[in-house]
Amino acid sequence: MGFEKKTIRIAMNGITGRMGYRQHLLRSILPIRDAGGFTLEDGTTVQVEPILLGRNEAKIRELAEKHKVAEWSTDLDAVINDPTVDVVFDASMTSLRAATLKKAMAAGKHIFTEKPTAETLEEAIQLARIGKEAGITAGVVHDKLYLPGLVKLSRLVDEGFFGRILSIRGEFGYWVFEGDIQAPQRPSWNYRKEDGGGMTTDMFCHWNYVLEGIIGKVKSVTAKTATHIPTRWDEQGKEYNATADDASYGIFELETPDGDAVVGQINSSWAVRVYRDELVEFQVDGTHGSAVAGLNKCVAQQRAHTPKPVWNPDLPVTESFRSQWQEVPANADLDNGFKLQWEEFLRDVVAGREHRFGLLSAARGVQLAELGLQSSAERRTVDIPEIVL
Repeated sequence: MGFEKKTIRIAMNGITGRMGYRQHLLRSILPIRDAGGFTLEDGTTVQVEPILLGRNEAKIRELAEKHKVAEWSTDLDAVINDPTVDVVFDASMTSLRAATLKKAMAAGKHIFTEKPTAETLEEAIQLARIGKEAGITAGVVHDKLYLPGLVKLSRLVDEGFFGRILSIRGEFGYWVFEGDIQAPQRPSWNYRKEDGGGMTTDMFCHWNYVLEGIIGKVKSVTAKTATHIPTRWDEQGKEYNATADDASYGIFELETPDGDAVVGQINSSWAVRVYRDELVEFQVDGTHGSAVAGLNKCVAQQRAHTPKPVWNPDLPVTESFRSQWQEVPANADLDNGFKLQWEEFLRDVVAGREHRFGLLSAARGVQLAELGLQSSAERRTVDIPEIVL
C-alpha cells in the first residue's frame, strides 16, 4: 500500500517585498515544492502549492512566470474566500496586516504571518482571540530562533553551560543609505511613522521572542528612541521627512524559568556602521561561562578557560581576546531558518494542532514595542503586564 499524499495550497500575500520574496518564496516555499514536499512521521508526503498575491499585476505575473508558479492574483479577497486555499501568508505592509489576517481567519484559513501582526496592542490581542476562537493553526515568523547561531546559543542555555545567567547584550544594525546618492537598502515606508515604520515597532517584536525563547520573560523595558537621519529619499528619488525612529536603545529586565533576574540590553540602529562579525550579535554572560552568537557563528568561553586581564592603560594590549574563545559546533545540518519554521508550521497544520509561535507570542512582541515607545516618550522604566486572552 502506498503512502498518502497531501497538497497544501498557500496564498502568499505581499510576495514582491524583499522579505516575502527572498526568504519566504525563494528560500522556503519553492525549495519545499521543488524537493517534492516533505515527509511526515507516518510516511505521508506533504507538497506545497503557492498562489502569489500582490497589488502590482506586472510584478506578480513576472514572478509567477520566472518561478513556474501556476496561480497568481491581485484580488486578495477572492483568493482568501477560495475554498481550495488552505493557508494565507502575509508579508505586506504592517498597516495592512491586521485586516488581512482577520479576513483570512473569518474564512476559516490557517495563517502564517510576518511581524508585527498589528499596529496596536489592542488589535494584536484581538487577532489572538479571533485565532483562538476560530480554531485554526496560526503561526508568526520567529525566524531568528531558527538561525544556526541562536540555535547553538539556545542549546548552551538548555545544557546549563552558563550556570546562573547574569546578562544578555545585543548589537543589531547597519548603515541604511539615505537615498540621495546611493539607493537605500530598505523601503521608504520603514522611516515614516504614519505608514507603520520605525525601528522600535519593527525590531522589538523580534527581540521579545529572542529574549523569551533563550532567556525568559521580559518584565520591564527602559528605552530611548532616536531619529538620527531626519531626511531621506524614497524609491522615486523624492526627498521626504523621516518621521519614524531609526534607532532604539533598550534595557530589559528578564526572569528565567528558575526565577533568576537577568539584565538585557539591545542596541538597534539603521544609522550605525558595522564593526562586528555579523549584523546582529548577542552575548550571554553567566557565572560558569559566556557565549557570543550571531546569525551563524557562536563562540563560548568556560569559567576554567577565562583569562585574567589586567587593566593597564600605559601599555598596549598584546592579548588576542577573540582567539581565547572556542567555536560551538552545529552538530547537525541547519537549514534556512525561515524554511525550517515553515515546515514546522505546515506539520502543525496537517496535524490540526497549535503552532508554538502563535498570535499570543506576537501580541507580546507588539506590547514590548508599544511600551518601549512609551518608555522613551515618558523617559522612564515601564513594567510589562501579563496578557490574558
